[in-house]
Amino acid sequence: MAALTIDIQAIAGLGNPGAQYSETRHNAGFWFVDELVAAYGGVFSPDKKFRGDVARISIHGHDIWLLKPDTFMNLSGLAVQSLLSFYKLKPENLLVAHDEIDLDAGAARLKTGGGHGGHNGLRDIANRLATKDFQRLRLGVGHPGHKSQVADYVLHRALAEDRQRIDDAISDAVKVMPLVADAAWEQAMQQLHSSR
Repeated sequence: MAALTIDIQAIAGLGNPGAQYSETRHNAGFWFVDELVAAYGGVFSPDKKFRGDVARISIHGHDIWLLKPDTFMNLSGLAVQSLLSFYKLKPENLLVAHDEIDLDAGAARLKTGGGHGGHNGLRDIANRLATKDFQRLRLGVGHPGHKSQVADYVLHRALAEDRQRIDDAISDAVKVMPLVADAAWEQAMQQLHSSR
């Protein structure tokens, strides 16, 4: 079987806009693209047509669009769909970075396709793109212990030690983005998944 070739041309980091949400666990996707833009010298600018903040960076000579929707989490698909439609990109060219309660804080995993696992941002993107076949970067934030506590949990700050673990995992994920840009998806997965 041939190696999986995935051509990432857009990365959407999921979160909620506004200062009151900036440090909450649900914004781990925003934290990731902020680190990525800092690492590659880009600048986020608001763009009404894409319903969010947009930046363009180059990794290993590959131009990649970065997006932070300002639609709030539950309508993330509006912004993602706008960007993909405008640049004529396919869902398989998309990587979505998001918080993941089913992984411990400090874990980061790349994944191709799959369900939404109750994540409203992923649910909306899948619904609006009419496919689940986009790539994900799952950033572990830990689980509160019971599903009834999840909504409250993700909208609160992580404990300092958990936040440090999440930040370290984000750094690990940024380090494998050159492999992702080069379409060496399986190698990127192997490196990231063995890092912690």
